Amino acid sequence: MEFKATLMNEEDVRRALKRMAHQIIEKNEGCEGLVLLGIKTRGVPLACQLASFIREIEGASVPVGELDITHYRDDLSEITEDPVYSKAPSQVEVEKKIVVLVDDVIYTGRTARAALDAVSAIGRASRIQLAVLVDRGHRELPIRPDYVGKNVPTAKSEVVSVLMEETDGRTGVDLYENR
Repeated sequence: MEFKATLMNEEDVRRALKRMAHQIIEKNEGCEGLVLLGIKTRGVPLACQLASFIREIEGASVPVGELDITHYRDDLSEITEDPVYSKAPSQVEVEKKIVVLVDDVIYTGRTARAALDAVSAIGRASRIQLAVLVDRGHRELPIRPDYVGKNVPTAKSEVVSVLMEETDGRTGVDLYENR
């Protein structure tokens, strides 16, 4: 892959997440009954940062969970021949909660669809919303995020790479050309 551009630096990511936190609070009229589920891998630190901003704004803590959607994917055979499964889809209660799924990038919509199935398997949420740091377009399913940090029109040959301090040693969003 060939590096093309930096789309967001650490400060851009922080600013986008803070704006998204405000939007989540506004749309849900506060944070009562709210649960954030980060889709592994980079959705988890994004969900933690959103929860931190919500706590800063509202003065209340929001539960954060980790959602492993691996065995809910319909394209698993195209991704890897040897998937790694976790024991449980999430460790937080979703029953009758407003669940905000948090992911780094939305592309085809298949990850979000798998996350919906995973949440349904662990309980019946009152509402499910989707927050993504980057929306790059090219949807294959009729799924649209409720909260978006940045819309980035891309070519199908391009790759959007979200980097998080916790997993990659730095925070930002880069664009690559897949050759």
